[in-house]
Amino acid sequence: MHPAGPEILRNREGDNVTPSVVLFQDFGQGDEPLVGALAKLQATDSPEDIVQHAKRYIGDPYWLFDSAAGGQYSATEVSALILKRLKQDAELALGEVVSDAVITVPAYFDDARRTATKQAGAMAGLNVLRVINEPTAAALAYGFGGEVSATVMVYDLGGGTFDVTALRIDAHHFDVLATDGDRNLGGFDFDNALMNIVARKLNSEGPADVLQDLDAMAELREKCEVAKKTLSNLPKVNVQLTVDGRPHRVSVTREEFQRETQSLVNRTEELIQDVMEEARLTWPEVDRVLLVGGSTRMPDVRDLVTRLSGRVPEVGVNPDEVVALGAAIRASMEADSQPHEPTGQPEVTISDVTSQALGVIVIDRDTDADVNEVVIPRNSKVPSRHTAHVRTITPNQEQVRIDVTQGDAREPKMVTVVGSSLIDLPAGLPLGSPLAIS
Repeated sequence: MHPAGPEILRNREGDNVTPSVVLFQDFGQGDEPLVGALAKLQATDSPEDIVQHAKRYIGDPYWLFDSAAGGQYSATEVSALILKRLKQDAELALGEVVSDAVITVPAYFDDARRTATKQAGAMAGLNVLRVINEPTAAALAYGFGGEVSATVMVYDLGGGTFDVTALRIDAHHFDVLATDGDRNLGGFDFDNALMNIVARKLNSEGPADVLQDLDAMAELREKCEVAKKTLSNLPKVNVQLTVDGRPHRVSVTREEFQRETQSLVNRTEELIQDVMEEARLTWPEVDRVLLVGGSTRMPDVRDLVTRLSGRVPEVGVNPDEVVALGAAIRASMEADSQPHEPTGQPEVTISDVTSQALGVIVIDRDTDADVNEVVIPRNSKVPSRHTAHVRTITPNQEQVRIDVTQGDAREPKMVTVVGSSLIDLPAGLPLGSPLAIS
């Protein structure tokens, strides 16, 4: 890290941001992946060979991308290709080998997704020092280096995911109060909404439905992504594309776009209110609101946050870069923790919460059905210790099976089992003997 603070390294194209897009090219010798802006530019020519927003699927064992050359790639493998490209670009910029990394993830990511993220880093040739939450990284970038004491709300709307986090910064201590999010909500969904507007208007003019043609839809997505950004600055935009060999121009107003995306904005509002309730905060107690992710540039988003909080959000750091800057600060902290000459910098500490509830499968005494019993509620402080009380279900029961779960739902099929264990019991226990699981 530069003595004056972290700096963003430019990639090989000279850009500060590398799109998380992978194009699987086949020149007759198997897949040759292309990552970043050049891959994104070819999305209209090869829509079936493009993978975007793999972060939405990381940790899902059933999601696979089939390439034209016959390869199959998990979201972890796709993410590894992106991380490898970032590693190579950093090495080009620095002129030295990059071996260690701090990787950021949405705050609500569960253990499976965090583990898959670490695996992606290892596959990319990186030693993953730590996986940290993106809102925490953003807060580090805003508040590091000064005697900041404030209660902060971080609203993070990226290209593929959304999360919101409340935390307390007290000088160099960051205390996360509550967090929540939606991995299926991001700028991609706002693009889809704008595509639907344009498609409806085109259909009224007579051309074939562009949403049923992969090539036409790829061109439409590219044009609508640019148009969405334009609508953040202008009240109206023209989307020009070719359908059935004929040029078409469709006008869309910001008002039309905001009506179409109102339900998406409302979903973020619901999550904000949930986090405020979980954190036991009122808006007058929130001192600063931070916007993270390029999608927060949309006026509707900024209006929502301003209306709820009663204050204008912070704009001191580029929302596309703030998480990376915070990750760099955290990486510097990790390096400082290694034995060497003291730096004289104050130690920064981070107190986090569980993003998912943890529990066990038990038998309901009234119905004899398996149910999920939450032991450690979501947004509990880490580390945390809680106890569940159950009873033996047969006389002289010799063992009890403990299935540790992740999730709030009562139905076992709606949660994820993250670990199982058989525990031996003392001999001669009568039916209904109490057991404590902690």
